[in-house]
Amino acid sequence: MPGDERILDVSETAAHLSVRNEQLLVRPEGAEPVSIPLADLAVIVLSHRAVTCSLAALSGIMRHGGSVVVCDETFLPCGLMLPLGINGEQTRRVLAQASASRPLRKRLWKQIVRIKILAQAAVLMEHHSISAGLEELARQVRSGDPENMEGQAAQRYWPLLFPETLFRRRFDADDQNRLLNYGYAVLRSAVGRAVCAAGLHPSLGLHHRSRTNSWCLADDLMEPYRPMVDSEVVRIVGEWGPDAPLDRSIKQRLIGVLHQRLEHDGESRTCLDWISRSAVSLAGVYLGRRQRLLFPKGLTHAL
Repeated sequence: MPGDERILDVSETAAHLSVRNEQLLVRPEGAEPVSIPLADLAVIVLSHRAVTCSLAALSGIMRHGGSVVVCDETFLPCGLMLPLGINGEQTRRVLAQASASRPLRKRLWKQIVRIKILAQAAVLMEHHSISAGLEELARQVRSGDPENMEGQAAQRYWPLLFPETLFRRRFDADDQNRLLNYGYAVLRSAVGRAVCAAGLHPSLGLHHRSRTNSWCLADDLMEPYRPMVDSEVVRIVGEWGPDAPLDRSIKQRLIGVLHQRLEHDGESRTCLDWISRSAVSLAGVYLGRRQRLLFPKGLTHAL
């Protein structure tokens, strides 16, 4: 995934999106149009109620591997459009994905949970100089996480992350949960796009298996990256309080998480780049070319 790929949030004014010469044309109401190469777009967030979009624009975005997040009247994401069929090996990879054994899926979920818990510990260390024993919980995760160490870690993590507010993680709460929901939705869109770009199907998950969830694999693979959103929300709450407005500046900060740089073995890339590499590594595991998923060591940099 090229490092200059962009995330476009159309939220401030009514606009029409169309395509000309492989460029996305954004025509804001009362302003000059803006032209962006379709190949540079990673995620488009549509949140203004008067945004319109041509079919050619949508198909062009999908053709170049972009994804579209649609927001409701409260400016929270309610829909997700991802590209399909953009990888030449997709059929072979999806077949390998669909036939992956249960032991393999459980082993991969173990790795995901471990990295997520260690990333949560790193966030606690960064903001509060404590880790609450999460490293030990991470070491105890077994194949498939039968003891639900992920849940045990969450019970320690959330109250310590926002100690001043008696915080509880609830989707519909009118506090910093709104910020987390927005950040996670943008992250989910980016992971879903990377999954499809890697030639995998987002419905076939490792751990998440709900028949009503079309993005099970994206929900699996995004777990280690969630603490990056959490960390930015901690900063926002520290500046604005738990009732921080979900306005343009806050949205840009949450979207900006995907452009934060992470280190891994001497290599510095954006979160968006590493997400793409994580998805490609999963395809490699399914095809028998790799043993482990790739997540950047920078996720746990504070430990």
